[in-house]
Amino acid sequence: MRAYSADLRERIVAAVDAGQAREEVARRFGVSLTTIGNYLRLRRATGGLAPRPRQGDRPAIGPERYAALTAQLEAAPDATLEQHCEQWAATTGRR
Repeated sequence: MRAYSADLRERIVAAVDAGQAREEVARRFGVSLTTIGNYLRLRRATGGLAPRPRQGDRPAIGPERYAALTAQLEAAPDATLEQHCEQWAATTGRR
């Protein structure tokens, strides 16, 4: 799910700051009360409304092994994914 735009976040918080009820703001902008609370909390904590960076999962194969993986793929371009997984496990000891 993508984050709402900075402009929308600012308009939501400005409406709450102007004294509008959160329920009314939620209806008007089509967001949940939780979203409004999150934006207000974010502004208190960081001073802004920019979305926090998202942390992705760590890759199973780190960048230091990309060269080895690329070499394996180029050496056997017709191999199936399962065959490549077996070869990788045999070579590196990791599945």
